[in-house]
Amino acid sequence: MKLYSGPLSLFSRKVEIALREKGLAFEREMVPFTQAKGYQPKHPAVIAANPKQQVPVLVDGDLVLFDSTLIFEYLEDSYPEPPLFPVGAQERARCRLFDLTADEILLPLIRPFMHRSEPPNPDPERRRAQEAAAAEAELALLRHYDKLQAELGRRDFFCGRLSCADIALFMSILFIQRLKGPRLDGHPGLAAWYGRLLARPAFGGVAGEIAAADRELSPALQS
Repeated sequence: MKLYSGPLSLFSRKVEIALREKGLAFEREMVPFTQAKGYQPKHPAVIAANPKQQVPVLVDGDLVLFDSTLIFEYLEDSYPEPPLFPVGAQERARCRLFDLTADEILLPLIRPFMHRSEPPNPDPERRRAQEAAAAEAELALLRHYDKLQAELGRRDFFCGRLSCADIALFMSILFIQRLKGPRLDGHPGLAAWYGRLLARPAFGGVAGEIAAADRELSPALQS
C-alpha cells in the first residue's frame, strides 16, 4: 500500500492516522510543497490519479483512490479490524456526519486563518481585511466548539469508541490551533478529548510532524 501525502495536507494526514490506527503497513511519499508556490511541481502520480490533482492518493494493489472520506470507507470495508466506524446504521451515519462537519462546515472557517502561515501580504489594507475575516471566523468557530462539546458530552470519543469522526474533527482542531485560531480553554470537555487523542501515537505523531514541517515551511507561524 502506498500513500501520496503532503507535509501540511489536512486531508492526507487524516488518512495517515486511519492507516496507523488500523496497524496497516504503508509506504508514504511526500509531494513537493512550499508556502510560496503550494504543491508545485505537481507529482505526476497525483495528476494521473486525481482530476483535482490533490493529495491524498492511496494505492492498494491495482486500486487507486483519492478523497479522504472515500479512503476511510475503503479501509473500513477492506481492513475492518480494528474498526473505525461504529456498529449500526444510525451510529455509522452519525460518524459520517461528523466527518462531513469537519470537511464542509469547519474547514471553510479555517481558511480565513491560512494566510497566517504564508509570507505576509505586502498590502497593509489587505492584511487588515484578512485579520477582520479571521476575527469573524473565530466567533463562528467558538459557536461550533459549543456544539461539539455538547455532542461529546461525557464520552471519551464522539461515537462511543475511537472512530473516523474523531480523526476528522481532531485534524480540524489541530489546524485551528496551529493557525492561531480560537483556543479550547473555555471548552474543557473538548480540550480533554483533544488531549486524549494527542496522547495516542498515531495522532501525536502526525501533530509532531506537522509542527516540524511548520518550523521549516511556515516561518510566519513561528513569530
